[in-house]
Amino acid sequence: MREDDLDSLLDLAGLTGGGMTNLPPDRATLAEKIARSETALGAEITAPQDEFYLLVLESGQGQVVGTASLFSRLGAKWPFYSYKVSRVTHVSRDLERTFSTRILHLVNDFDGASEVGGLFLHPAARSGGLGALLARSRYMFIAQHRQRFGEVVIADLRGWVENGTSPFWDAVAGPFFGSGFLEADLHNAVHGNQFIADLMPRYPIYTSMLPEAARTAIGRPHESSVPALRLLQAEGFAHEGYCDIFDAGPTVQVRTDRIRTVSLCRPVAAALPTLRTDEPQALLAHGQGAGFRVWQEAD
Repeated sequence: MREDDLDSLLDLAGLTGGGMTNLPPDRATLAEKIARSETALGAEITAPQDEFYLLVLESGQGQVVGTASLFSRLGAKWPFYSYKVSRVTHVSRDLERTFSTRILHLVNDFDGASEVGGLFLHPAARSGGLGALLARSRYMFIAQHRQRFGEVVIADLRGWVENGTSPFWDAVAGPFFGSGFLEADLHNAVHGNQFIADLMPRYPIYTSMLPEAARTAIGRPHESSVPALRLLQAEGFAHEGYCDIFDAGPTVQVRTDRIRTVSLCRPVAAALPTLRTDEPQALLAHGQGAGFRVWQEAD
């Protein structure tokens, strides 16, 4: 990702419809992300700190048509918040009644983990396996730079949003923040999440006290995120009861070395890529840091 890609990246961010924290339609924030990624790619790193990496998919004409990102270590500068979903059961012998409900606990269980996110493709590029290519490029980057990442990798899926509003946000956090979902999400993308620590309710939340629309949204991915979830599951990611604090989208996780693409990576001697379509396909990665490239080629 280069500084002169900023305009293309901003155009791409404008197509997300909001709700993607890692790809906000804000020029200054995107410029800062590019600069931060360039700094990390050019640094000598032996252990993850707080690096951010931005990968892009380019068309044959050099246009940015997709993007994906990686965070080396969550919680390095400020806590990373999630909701942990558990279940509690109450029993009354006098009333002969049993009541079971889910409870949301605000936790920092993923501090120290790495994160993959920001996967988005231009609508015209959502065919021909380009989504899988872009998604798997992140894992090949991890395999090529293993020392830069933690022992666990997570992904926060975009949650259920309708017409720019999140039923979960409106019911749970909105009253505390006095703002709409998209406004709060953009603030998080631009300024960080300290405001969450300042205002977010810290006590467990009984989901039975929430409106049905908010309960239904817990752990439910946005329809546009379903393909990304399937790609993550194919790599070994699993949903183990965590969700995003803004829109309640599912948070999935996996041990880094158990990511399918990471575990299958092997060093090989390869010629320069050529266009061939009559043989099985393989992904090839080459280079370190800013010189890292991935392409799809026949094996």
